[in-house]
Amino acid sequence: MRHYHVALLPGDGIGQDVVAEGVETLTLLAQARGDFRLDLESFDWSCAYYLQHGHMMPPDALKTLEEFDAIYLGAVGFPGVLDHESLWGMLLPIRQSFDLYVNMRPIRLLPGTEGPLRGRGADDINFVCIRENTEGEYAGVGGRLRQGAPDEVALQTSVYTRPATERIIRYAFELARREGRRKVTSATKSNAQQYGMVFWDEVHAAVAADYPDIATEKWHVDALAARFVTHPQTFDVVVASNLFGDILTDIGGALQGSLGIPPSANLHPDPAIRRGPALFEPVHGSAPDIAGKGIANPIAAIWSAQLMLDYLGERDAAATLMRAIEAVTAAGQVRTPDLGGRATTHEMGEAVRAALQKQYA
Repeated sequence: MRHYHVALLPGDGIGQDVVAEGVETLTLLAQARGDFRLDLESFDWSCAYYLQHGHMMPPDALKTLEEFDAIYLGAVGFPGVLDHESLWGMLLPIRQSFDLYVNMRPIRLLPGTEGPLRGRGADDINFVCIRENTEGEYAGVGGRLRQGAPDEVALQTSVYTRPATERIIRYAFELARREGRRKVTSATKSNAQQYGMVFWDEVHAAVAADYPDIATEKWHVDALAARFVTHPQTFDVVVASNLFGDILTDIGGALQGSLGIPPSANLHPDPAIRRGPALFEPVHGSAPDIAGKGIANPIAAIWSAQLMLDYLGERDAAATLMRAIEAVTAAGQVRTPDLGGRATTHEMGEAVRAALQKQYA
């Protein structure tokens, strides 16, 4: 039997509720198949932990995590802890320390769900965003001078290195080729950012030349954001810098009908040189306004678990779980409030698990 050691970081707010549903679903799936086992270990690192200890994670947290096969995260951030303290205290150090340079975010309108775009269905909204995940605008380079003075200065420097820029753009083309997608779209702003984004465009053009079978285009990110809304059917794979990818995929979540749906994978695709485990998380945050109410949609977390199974090599199990998710959304009988229904977090999770059991009956 294949064993996988998975670190659970439920984190803050609704993260704890949705990860619980993901864990229950994964456990059921593993038991039903009987050919793999997930050894799950939970850690209470969170904003509550920060308020008690003064940091989001213990000093040896990264050393602890590097022994795992994968990390399953709920959400980070909660009132009482500044957003940059929570993000830089846990999520960004994990991404950067383990060089998880690919942030993959599928944008699909699932069967039976409705997005806000009139006349657009599942065939129109089905693409993947590949976000550079380790540098760019989130590199952490900068500082503040003369804090509190009338002439205070704050500097935040974007960092684009050739190795990191080339590898993320190349990954986007490789994904397109592997999945039979026809086009890679690059997000840029080279009309205004004459150094970093001009460099990004040059690297994109050089990499694209190695893939003559894949069409390519570039859009200024402001026009691209509008095109997400007006022409979503024109995209296959979108590749973007850290900040641009972050913003665009929130628009993508809106296209899917709710931020309670989109998943994400943070990974290093090369097992020969990766430094640690990949991390899987819903795109949504901790949603303090509904935390503790039991009404958060767990689909994004369960779909993230599906991506984790695929990454671990359990592709048949991953496909089975995806079919269960799609069966529940297509039926439309169980919907959480974000999708216009009244179901609880647990009821939605139970519906997915019931759909799973049907496949093994």
